[in-house]
Amino acid sequence: MRALTGRRAERRRAHARTRARVIIRRMKLVDSIRSLLRLAPEAGDAEPTPSVPDAPNPVHVAACTLLLDVAYADGEFAPSERAHLESVLARHFGLDATAGAELIAIAERERARSIDYYKFTSVLQREYDIGQKMVLAEIMWGLVLADGTIADHEQYLTRKIANLLDLEPGYLSQAKSAAAKRRA
Repeated sequence: MRALTGRRAERRRAHARTRARVIIRRMKLVDSIRSLLRLAPEAGDAEPTPSVPDAPNPVHVAACTLLLDVAYADGEFAPSERAHLESVLARHFGLDATAGAELIAIAERERARSIDYYKFTSVLQREYDIGQKMVLAEIMWGLVLADGTIADHEQYLTRKIANLLDLEPGYLSQAKSAAAKRRA
């Protein structure tokens, strides 16, 4: 009888630990989203803050390069994908059209020179919290869905990048659902 109650007690403690981990993750997610909202430009601002300075922000370059790779995954960078990427750069990085085009050009050069994703994912892994990574996953899915079709390689690449960013599959499916809802 004692062994049975000992097992129950251990199960209860294990369940409590798991529940605590889930609560902590949710709290971190909420904090991340709040920090993103604080960084977003106010609705009354006239224009997003320009500029890709002489030395571009490495986080922006890393994110844009990965997004370009996702956009090219099906063999073409469709106009709808370009429009989505440009709007993302304005909305999330606060870049005007000129600065966004410069960042895309820099990211294109980086993409051509790179041999793997580590250079870019390591920057994002270091600088982004879980909420920002989820936003990036949603943006990736938005790019995949922008041309109306999901190619196998687009889906594979999105999962691969999310895995390199340590995003759990559940987060990736939430990001896909959110991107699909935005598109609808």
